[in-house]
Amino acid sequence: MSNLIETQLSHFIEQYLCQAEQLENVLYTAYDPDWPSPCYQSDGEAGELVAWRPVKQTEACSFGDLEQALEMTLNEQFCCYFTLYFSENLPARAEQGKCELLQVWNAADFERLQENLVGHVLMKRRLQQPPTLFFALTDRDDFILSVDNATGEVVLEQVGKRPVDVLAPDLATFLSGLVPCVD
Repeated sequence: MSNLIETQLSHFIEQYLCQAEQLENVLYTAYDPDWPSPCYQSDGEAGELVAWRPVKQTEACSFGDLEQALEMTLNEQFCCYFTLYFSENLPARAEQGKCELLQVWNAADFERLQENLVGHVLMKRRLQQPPTLFFALTDRDDFILSVDNATGEVVLEQVGKRPVDVLAPDLATFLSGLVPCVD
């Protein structure tokens, strides 16, 4: 499954970069010297717009400590998804509407993601709901896209509620249907 995730996410990122190039839209972000990332294409002054692009993680991040702390195994495809690239979030369009694929900017951002996942999983446990693992935002308030940890299905869920729709049988299938939305 991890090879399929890598293939589909890499293909999406290639399409994203190609679309940006066709629109003559270089990807820019405000430079923050206190938030370093291999994604920056150059250094700059604090707040100055500098070019960026997604880059493969050379030392893959790991969810091992999180799995141990939560005493659960996280879905393999979800883990693979967040341990492939460092990137800004990536806007996309799915069959169901617009979404924004969450990404990690650097190793510290990966740690922050894990902290947020702990809160999410603990909330699910408190509500006696099956664990889901969020990976994208939607254009609908309080709705997120998640991977059902047990089945691997991509689901639409309102924060704090049980998933309302199954959007794809797995993350690779969901990613294969996305169209990049470079602004």
